[in-house]
Amino acid sequence: MSLAYLALGANLGDPVATLAAAFTALEQLPASTLLRRSSLYRTAPIGLTAQPDFINAAASLSTTLMPHDLLQALQAIEQDFGRRRDIHNGPRTLDLDLLLYDTQEITSPQLHVPHPRLHLRAFVLQPLAEIAPDLSIPGRGSLTAWLPAVATQRIARL
Repeated sequence: MSLAYLALGANLGDPVATLAAAFTALEQLPASTLLRRSSLYRTAPIGLTAQPDFINAAASLSTTLMPHDLLQALQAIEQDFGRRRDIHNGPRTLDLDLLLYDTQEITSPQLHVPHPRLHLRAFVLQPLAEIAPDLSIPGRGSLTAWLPAVATQRIARL
């Protein structure tokens, strides 16, 4: 079994209900067990700021799916929720990101693990710190050491 960490986010429709349904979908992933899920957080959009706030969360999974297979399963869930990839950093019905997979470092055209910007985003670090405060990010060190760097980003636990 491998341990994977995921980020969840949405800002279209009813994002709170969407994330609740997304957690249910994660519980039904084959060869996987949802271990932990964070609280929900309201966060300011980054990049394209003329859009609604996001609702974000994090989750950990125990899985026998290989990283690329897990990514495909996550993208299938996104598609089931109507995800479109028209605008970079734009509004979305559901975003599921594979942040970490054990201590592996993966670089392929489809997948970068650890997620290349996870240490720069409060909407990732805060929920992750809630469910795994002692987590180490391969190549970056302690998760909690990065929290001061994102302290000015607007985030509120719901």
